[in-house]
Amino acid sequence: MLLACRFIRQSVSATFRLNYIEQTRSSNSATCPRSFILQHTEVVSDPLTPEIRLRLLTQRCEFWHQKPELWPYGDPYWAIYWPGGQALVRFLLDNPQIVRGGSVLDLGCGCGAAAIAAGMGGASYVLANDIDPVAGEAFKLNCELNSTKPLDFQAENLIGQEVAPWSLIVLGDMFYDEDLADLLHDWLGRCVGRHGTKVLIGDPGRTQFASHPVRRHLRQLAQYSLSESTKRENYGLTSSGVWSYEP
Repeated sequence: MLLACRFIRQSVSATFRLNYIEQTRSSNSATCPRSFILQHTEVVSDPLTPEIRLRLLTQRCEFWHQKPELWPYGDPYWAIYWPGGQALVRFLLDNPQIVRGGSVLDLGCGCGAAAIAAGMGGASYVLANDIDPVAGEAFKLNCELNSTKPLDFQAENLIGQEVAPWSLIVLGDMFYDEDLADLLHDWLGRCVGRHGTKVLIGDPGRTQFASHPVRRHLRQLAQYSLSESTKRENYGLTSSGVWSYEP
């Protein structure tokens, strides 16, 4: 059986790093992303965040068992509810005062669960951002599933660009690569320094995150146990945490 994480992570260290720095790969225009997502994903809820329903790639989906090269788009990071994102969403749902009335950027949003949680919490403006435009289609479907008012999506690499005055930036599972972690550390530091932006990071404690210098600037806010299915799909990771980035 092909585990979802094995399917998605094959090209993380090389191909996806270049994609994130140099912009996303183009998708297959012959297929309508919305129709494809509806046909090849399943609506599920994770035990950690049962309030939110998402369209994800599961064992009951055809492409869980297919060869990765048959997937017609770029790597579907949006089709997995990653453990760092799960922790972020749980934290936002439990602490809506963090987002209420503010502007929130969900950086590298994937399925967009954190953006949806921010919208549920009463944020005045939410932007879900991912370099993969197909993630935007998945995000729209997930907003509809959760009866959330339409939230904005932007398919652009914001890392390194001029910083905007966000009240809060949230990001999960993005410290998997040293080069990307360096870029994030620099850009997020500028966001905090220029605008006093609050930054929350979700991560299950991957080696690249635990060993990076950014850890000296983090204060842990929460730790959550992961579901059994999430543990299996993430090579035995058992918990995931939320940190406040304070450079």
